[in-house]
Amino acid sequence: MPQRLSTIPSKPGVYVFNDTRQKVLYVGKAKNLRNRIRSYFQKKSELDPRKASMMRDVHDFSYIVTGNELEAFVLEANLIKQYKPRFNIILRDDKNYPYLKLTVHEEWPGIEVVRKIIRDGALYFGPYVPAGALWDILAFIRRNFRIRDCRFSFNKPMKPCIQHQMGRCVAPCTGYVSREDYGKLIDEIRLFLNGEKKDLIGNLQKKMLKLSEEMKYEEAAGIRDRIRAIERAMESQKIIAPELGDIDVIGFHQEGSEVLFKIFFIRKGIMIGSKDFLVHTIREFPDKELLHEFIMQFYSKEIIPPAEIAAPVLPEEAMTLEGWLGQRMGKRVRIRKPVKGKKRELVDMAMENANFTFRERRAMTTREIILDVQERLNLVHTPGSIGGFDISNISGDEAVGAFVYWEEGAFDRDRYRRMRIKTVRGVDDYSMMEELIERIIRNLEGSIPDLLLIDGGKGHLEIAKKVLEKNCAVLKKVPEIVAVAKDPDRAFLTTLDKPVNLEDRKRSSLLLKSIRDEAHRAAVGYHRKLRGKALLTSPLESVTGIGKKRRLELLRVFGSVENIKNATIEAIAGLKGFNRIVAENLLRELR
Repeated sequence: MPQRLSTIPSKPGVYVFNDTRQKVLYVGKAKNLRNRIRSYFQKKSELDPRKASMMRDVHDFSYIVTGNELEAFVLEANLIKQYKPRFNIILRDDKNYPYLKLTVHEEWPGIEVVRKIIRDGALYFGPYVPAGALWDILAFIRRNFRIRDCRFSFNKPMKPCIQHQMGRCVAPCTGYVSREDYGKLIDEIRLFLNGEKKDLIGNLQKKMLKLSEEMKYEEAAGIRDRIRAIERAMESQKIIAPELGDIDVIGFHQEGSEVLFKIFFIRKGIMIGSKDFLVHTIREFPDKELLHEFIMQFYSKEIIPPAEIAAPVLPEEAMTLEGWLGQRMGKRVRIRKPVKGKKRELVDMAMENANFTFRERRAMTTREIILDVQERLNLVHTPGSIGGFDISNISGDEAVGAFVYWEEGAFDRDRYRRMRIKTVRGVDDYSMMEELIERIIRNLEGSIPDLLLIDGGKGHLEIAKKVLEKNCAVLKKVPEIVAVAKDPDRAFLTTLDKPVNLEDRKRSSLLLKSIRDEAHRAAVGYHRKLRGKALLTSPLESVTGIGKKRRLELLRVFGSVENIKNATIEAIAGLKGFNRIVAENLLRELR
């Protein structure tokens, strides 16, 4: 080993320590590889406890020379993400956070939710964590700004869909709105998402006054109502301080081998979300090293760094971090340790929240909950991962199934699966569940969770057991099965004669019910989405003799297709442009 150490170049790069099985134990970077690696091979009494513990397991090492420190930094981040070494600080969160994407680069822009950032000329707003606020904002925009939410090409004129008939879209597909006027709507959305209330409201008030002067009072009243709605929406936002601009505020709390990070996302001075991360480490790390690892791993995901990051301490190699973040953002990013003012108050708040959250989550760890699940359900193995199944349909129509994946205290949405039921016709929940489980098992290609949770009772449990026995050849491991039923909440297992009561509010019971409910939510959400798509096309459009004018007149008078179905022939025949023959034909086709 000493002879090999002398051959290491004195250049920047990344080094990797392995154990006897060549498993990666630690990944690090260095300005000078020779000096850094040699520092680990001193007498164990001269090493700090963390390094001494690691070196007892180190059998071999390798290194990669890079052109500069920044290249070493990027390579280190990628290798840590790939190997998740035991002696590194690992942020076990590989999800990409949602953004609102305003497609200003398109001919007829729209707005959508994305989790991947592309340099395509679009405007991105976020991240929104948790995502609840994002969906509220998106619904508000579509309701009040009336831009399109379809993805059709407008190369040739089209008939407006039911969204226009309901007053939720200005229908650029029909030529009802000019590009200039549509572009003004997009500008208003940009101002709204940037929190530029003064400019947005000012522009709308000028527009309202102009319409009033032109005696277009109905249109002016519509602008007035939009102004009121926007003012209410903006008042509800958590405005911290407009002068702060875009800033992420990081706090953390460390005790022993656990550390909890808390991060506030502030954009244009508005708090748009927050997130916490509980990290398990081998032992305590210095604060500067902790913060360095967190920033490196968190911002290596699909996330747009802000102009500034505020923290209680400056991380190790702060300038290298700033250079790397600046490359990702395309402009300068600063990492600061504020000592006074609003930024210092926010850092203190993040630290305090990290402390509170750490105490709360420490009350009962995920490990303890899982052990309790194993004991209560009489499981052979401790389930590190749990998969949940559920189906959704209405009288057998648009039947779908969903699978959710839970691991290490959190749902992994990248492993969720949603699919239509293909082989079952009519109401047959057992057959639907059988198809769902079998297709999911094959889709996962053997990467099956330790425990399968079925939303249902004894019958569903027997179905799942039959599917596993049938597919044992494709499974790398045979998972255990539990069915969780409602009213009352209870768990059925093939190994127990009586169901396990889940109404006791124990953390283990709440975990099982939350996985069942998440599978139910995913299935019902997918079912509603498919039904919603079908409903976007009005049934009136397929009725012979009912053109655009008659369709709009029917909706104006009766309000909905259901009310039209319940109307009398005389009531419909009396409408402008209708007669008895048309009314009879309409009701015959609708009913």
